[in-house]
Amino acid sequence: MSTPPRPTEAAPPICLFTMGFTRKGAREFFTTLGDAGVRRVVDVRLNNVSQLAGFTKRHDLEYFLGRIGGIGYLHLPELAPTQDILDAYKKRGGDWGVYEDRFLRLLAERRVEAHLAPDLLDGGCLLCSEPTPERCHRRLVAEYLRDRWGRVEIAHL
Repeated sequence: MSTPPRPTEAAPPICLFTMGFTRKGAREFFTTLGDAGVRRVVDVRLNNVSQLAGFTKRHDLEYFLGRIGGIGYLHLPELAPTQDILDAYKKRGGDWGVYEDRFLRLLAERRVEAHLAPDLLDGGCLLCSEPTPERCHRRLVAEYLRDRWGRVEIAHL
């Protein structure tokens, strides 16, 4: 007598956080990440070495994350808009709907969902500068991946 096949267990959900650093001091920033249980900050900024980034400049941030919270750091520029897309929106006062459409097409062209391992982002926090997610590419990235992978739970910090 053979044993009936067991149903396959669904893969557990991926917990993906997002956060912007603008309007946050270092104490609030690092405390928020630690309290949420973030394991890795995934920097999705095109330019992460600007003087305006303060304590979130690439190498400083990587050091502080590890030293203060034992949190890893990863820069994924493939999850950032191109300079042209960014400039059209920010510098030339472009329309958010146009920006969103262009950026989502870029993610699809790059096929980021096929090139990223979902486990890499589990417990990760997409980081950019915008203080809220409404008009920010980090939200678009999180939703794009959720729509492609189907098991992403998004928490905006």
